[in-house]
Amino acid sequence: MKIEKLKIILDNREIEVPKRDFKKEKLRTALISGILSVILIIIIAVTLPMTILPLSGLFVYASIVALALFLFLLLARYFTLIWLSYFYQTKYTVMEKPFYTPFVSIIVPVYNEGKVLRASIDSLLKLDYPNYEIIIVNDGSTDNTAEVGESLVGLHKGRTSWVKVSLINKPNGGKSKALNAGIQYSEAEFVLCMDGDSALSPQTLKMGMRHFVDPEVGAVAGNVKVTNRGKPILDLQALEYIEGLNMARAAQGFVKMVNIIPGPIGIFRKRALHDAGYYSSDTFAEDADLTLKILAKGWKIEYEPEAQAWTEAPANIFQLLKQRYRWTRGILQAIRKHKKFLINPIINFNNTLILWSMAFEALVWPAMNIFANLFFIIVALLYGMTSLIVFWWFGIAILDFMAAIFCVAAEKEEARLIPYSLIYRIFFVLMIDITKAMATVEEFLGLAMSWGKLERVGLKK
Repeated sequence: MKIEKLKIILDNREIEVPKRDFKKEKLRTALISGILSVILIIIIAVTLPMTILPLSGLFVYASIVALALFLFLLLARYFTLIWLSYFYQTKYTVMEKPFYTPFVSIIVPVYNEGKVLRASIDSLLKLDYPNYEIIIVNDGSTDNTAEVGESLVGLHKGRTSWVKVSLINKPNGGKSKALNAGIQYSEAEFVLCMDGDSALSPQTLKMGMRHFVDPEVGAVAGNVKVTNRGKPILDLQALEYIEGLNMARAAQGFVKMVNIIPGPIGIFRKRALHDAGYYSSDTFAEDADLTLKILAKGWKIEYEPEAQAWTEAPANIFQLLKQRYRWTRGILQAIRKHKKFLINPIINFNNTLILWSMAFEALVWPAMNIFANLFFIIVALLYGMTSLIVFWWFGIAILDFMAAIFCVAAEKEEARLIPYSLIYRIFFVLMIDITKAMATVEEFLGLAMSWGKLERVGLKK
């Protein structure tokens, strides 16, 4: 088969990378920290002589108050997410939307994905959708990705129709530029952007595209699931995706304000992408950045639980923490890039709410979780209340157990994941939050970081 080679011109209208004066930032951080420390010392010096409790009693009393506040926030956060997610699931099961089948381009950016590219394309040929094409964008791979991609070019027999597979070879420029190349090469009105290592469930396009019947919907976020399960570290991530990510995404879907369209599965109206200026490469979370830009332009973003992308999760703790470190710094970069919405709700009130919630989840909540655990353990050990540690962890485990049952039932997932909820927050989430805290400190200090890449072993679905 003769492969036609064309040159394309791309519209890379990326927003300028925010200029950072690191010396000024460090000076400002030190100044603010110093002022707050002085204020805190003055408050303690003034109020401490007025207390009628002994110092040890005051410490215990303060710890009880702090613990009660943390538990209140924990319960409020959990039950808000669960209720909104429940409302969305209930609405989702009864709503009727006509099937909408316009032509769709599926963009598959790949970099050194030779091991998994064929499996990903095979999964796309099984989609239960009559009208789509596949565009592979090889972002300067150094393995056999180009050869595998060329072997896939042409017409293939799909589940309901013939599917055209195209290949774009370009110099390495990062995932965002690869996606932009595929988006702008496409002539479709809608595009599905995914990761090169992901496999999509057959109903993904059929169920995802029906949301675009509403002309105000600019994008639909999909449901990401872990495919390589079987080990505790992998099963915990599978539970995290179900309980920690998809439950929140379903809650956000109830108000059509999903704050992060996941990289492995996102469906877009190309007009919304054009309005947002396409993907940008100035953060390590291009997905979060693009989502915020789309919302800022007034578009709604839906969530579709049946649009599923099965992705390979990190198989060891080092790779996992490295991934979450990058996610955290990328989200903080996206928040800083859109900080005008944080301080000025008049511009776009929805974006202000979303950014404050993202800032809380990225900055405040991990620090509170670490502090609450350490503080309570120290107080319990110092004052002979070690038995309360068991009750503290048991209460949190029961809370996660309830959430896991709900999420597993809602997504028809494996019931064997539920027992992992008993150690999910005590060990797994605490480990992730410590990594987030370290990433936050390094991001504010402006320390350099690299993208990094997960070593793939191949999808099993």
